[in-house]
Amino acid sequence: MADKKTVYLNLRQQVWVKQQQERWLWRSELPTWGLIVAIYAGWFGVFALHKTLGLLLTTLILIWFTAWYMSLQHELIHGHPTRYRWLNQLFGLTPLAVWFPYGVYRDSHLAHHRNESLTHPGADPETYYFSAGAWQQFGPVQRAIIRLRNTFPGRLLIGPLIDIARTLKQLLSDICGLRFRALGMWAVHCSLLLLVFHWVRLHDFSVIYYLLAVTYPALALTKVRSFFEHRAADDPAARSVINEAGVVWRLLFLNLNYHSVHHDLPGVPWYGLRKLYQRDRENYQHKNQGFVVAGYRQWCKHYLRQRVNVEVHPAEQGGEHD
Repeated sequence: MADKKTVYLNLRQQVWVKQQQERWLWRSELPTWGLIVAIYAGWFGVFALHKTLGLLLTTLILIWFTAWYMSLQHELIHGHPTRYRWLNQLFGLTPLAVWFPYGVYRDSHLAHHRNESLTHPGADPETYYFSAGAWQQFGPVQRAIIRLRNTFPGRLLIGPLIDIARTLKQLLSDICGLRFRALGMWAVHCSLLLLVFHWVRLHDFSVIYYLLAVTYPALALTKVRSFFEHRAADDPAARSVINEAGVVWRLLFLNLNYHSVHHDLPGVPWYGLRKLYQRDRENYQHKNQGFVVAGYRQWCKHYLRQRVNVEVHPAEQGGEHD
């Protein structure tokens, strides 16, 4: 049962969100519309100017815009900037980040938002934990790879590769199982991907270089945010982190560093998450039981060699705490 502080915070949240929804800026979703324009204009514009910018600067800017686009896709999944799901989807279908179809990501991520099953293997598609049975089946090499992935450098270096391999494995399963809905998503994704590659080649840019030097590092950037985003805990409200990151990271990740706030109120737009957290900072930290990080540098420093303990889920070992 929730304690008095948590009940008080929940009431304050509901009142504040309702007040904001009545304001023009919140209703208009102008910040999100501006974001859509900025990301698309930036990504396509960089290709138009890449010979002037030079290869290094072009690559760095494209990595930023590609990672930023993935943050935008997350915002679109949660019902922004319009109330029409099909329209939001149109803004996120273009596979600038290449590897994951928007529809597949959407379905997986919405399943991840079942807070009661958050972090549990088999129920949470985004968990890094394993069931006891799955872990026992892993050989020494697989376990070594997983443990490397659970360090901060390892997550950035091989985390995207593992995700790509898992996605392709799921595609193979969808083909063998004749799952036509998923295959339709892949068909749309691949058709649009050909157009993206055509645009890249049209501007005398190597597709292979784009895949290896742009999209892979962009995926690695997203792994900074999700490195230790969730932990096993008895209370679902204590399973999501609050990361008090700096402004550049907040902008890139659209305030998803306040992840506990997002899981609490997933319908709040990105520009409302920081305000909501700042209004009740102490209460939020109480609610998520002190699962708070002072910026991504803390993770980098602490887990440079040490690995975060996300192997067998504690619930299968007779406990819940990470």
